Amino acid sequence: MPEIRALASVQDHVLLGHGEVVNSYRSLLVRALLRERSFRIGALIIGFVTAGALLAPVVAWLLGHGVTEQFRDTALTEMGLPTGPTFEFPLGADGNGRDVLVRTLYGARVSLAIAIPATTLAMIIGTAIGLVSGFLAGRVDRVISQAVDVALSFPFIVTALSLLSLNRGVDGKPFVAPSLVVVLIITLFSWTYFARLTRGLVFVLRRSPLVEAAQTIGASKARIIMREILPNIAPVILVYWAVQLPANIIAEATLSFLGVGVQAPQPSWGNMIAEAQRSSLYQLQPWFLLGPGIALFLTVAGFNTLSAGLRNVLDPHRRSG
Repeated sequence: MPEIRALASVQDHVLLGHGEVVNSYRSLLVRALLRERSFRIGALIIGFVTAGALLAPVVAWLLGHGVTEQFRDTALTEMGLPTGPTFEFPLGADGNGRDVLVRTLYGARVSLAIAIPATTLAMIIGTAIGLVSGFLAGRVDRVISQAVDVALSFPFIVTALSLLSLNRGVDGKPFVAPSLVVVLIITLFSWTYFARLTRGLVFVLRRSPLVEAAQTIGASKARIIMREILPNIAPVILVYWAVQLPANIIAEATLSFLGVGVQAPQPSWGNMIAEAQRSSLYQLQPWFLLGPGIALFLTVAGFNTLSAGLRNVLDPHRRSG
């Protein structure tokens, strides 16, 4: 692909410190991304999911169904069983007579509102720690590496369940909003991966001619890190952000599925799937389970496809092929 070969050439100049080609690099990067099929497909899927999340209040208004509003007279049969998809309920209803489509769209808002801040916060923390560890090396690196190893030794589910249980008072009410606690827990378990990745990248760049030239002219360590190293590793960190995000979406859904994340009646794909499985009503009304299940699958697949496209464009080993 000509654009990708040109992108590799321009990036090499950027790594050598030629600031005048930065704009050309960005232009070639955009064109290379737009030509990458995986990136286009992933962006389309993510755009579709994001649009659904943003338009959730509009859909609820058009259908006249609130996210927690129950319609037992029209959404449930005389036997109390949920009806299947109809014009009034496009994805049917759940066991309480609530609109599955509306709740699925609002569940997208919850999942994205938790996973995106958690992944971004983990990226910021992990990248900062990795920059310090990789650049300073020596004793600082050993201490940080040991701290990362300790953090990675904690099992996610057990630790998350323990922390969330500590968030409840004697009356059973949480001290802090469960969604905020979930963000903090996911961040706690995600920053280590960014730290390890950044540390490895910095180890390579700290011996590069670019950094050695900056040290020769007397640039401070902070300036070298912020002006020379960070801009060059940012594309790889961005790719990993896109890789880690779907894993964190699944982590949020897992905690909600176990009943310790986002609590009903607030919709989350995890607690919607758990409710469908617990009641077994999905055997009569499959969309009760398929709605949040397909939404979760599309979101994870979209971000994985997007990250694959970013990797194909930004990974120098793949570009050389």
